[in-house]
Amino acid sequence: MQTLKYTLVDVFTSHSFGGNPLAVFHDGSGLESKTMQRIANELNLSETAFICPPKNPQNQISLRIFTPQVELPIAGHPTIGTAFVLAYLKMLPSEHGLNEWIIEEGWGDVAVTIHKEAEKIVKAEMIQPLPVFGEILTRQALVADLLSLPKSELDTSFPIQTVSSGIPFLFVPLRSLAAMREIQFRTDVWERHFSGDLDRQHIFAFTTETEHDESAVHCRMFAPAMGISEDPATGAASGPLGAYLVEHGVINSNEEGNYSIRSEQGIEMGRPSFLDITIKKEKTKYTEVKIGGNAIVVGQGELYVP
Repeated sequence: MQTLKYTLVDVFTSHSFGGNPLAVFHDGSGLESKTMQRIANELNLSETAFICPPKNPQNQISLRIFTPQVELPIAGHPTIGTAFVLAYLKMLPSEHGLNEWIIEEGWGDVAVTIHKEAEKIVKAEMIQPLPVFGEILTRQALVADLLSLPKSELDTSFPIQTVSSGIPFLFVPLRSLAAMREIQFRTDVWERHFSGDLDRQHIFAFTTETEHDESAVHCRMFAPAMGISEDPATGAASGPLGAYLVEHGVINSNEEGNYSIRSEQGIEMGRPSFLDITIKKEKTKYTEVKIGGNAIVVGQGELYVP
């Protein structure tokens, strides 16, 4: 019998029982992939993360990330949450100011920053892959049907488009908060028309109407292919969301080529989440995609593996 210690954190929030919960296992070395997947399925969180030794000794750790159904090559809330746990439990040394680490993930090396004020962790950030813009989906009636909304609730000022910063998401602009609240995701429509296309399996709806003044967009994300009916906070989608908003002129730069965006998500689920997105663009070229936020430890535990 093997005893595995883990820490439970809520990510993209400063309050317990908000944000997106994450289990971070302190030592995943020696575990088989199928065992990690079974553990993630057992816990049934959006994602579960396993800290492993780095392949490159100059890097800090290697990280493996699982949803209840699949392993992910890169993900936002597990990366942010794990960085927070590493600093909180002093598994890696950190000091006042900026602490820069490299975390190895399936996609490759991911740069992570921990911001500390004295002993307090105030923010964790990760740099994501530069955005890749995919197809524009013109079948508006089909997308409206997927969300159980009238076609008139789609915001036709902006396209329905796939964008990826490591994992592709199909971004669907809606006109209002009222429409966002009325979404009823139809898995039957998804299975017939979306499940077989890797570029549009994960559905990300948003509106520029927000519940909080400091937010620029209000979001919901649905990923049946990952075993996630709805996600309270989706870091992997937030970088490409920021790039989409910049690309289509939804957001203006606060200074030349720099864009700061706050996204709110999870509110309909009773788990308010707030994600900070930073986009840097020089003329037509994106030079940096970064996401960040806070986290809070809500518990620790042990899991027994035969």
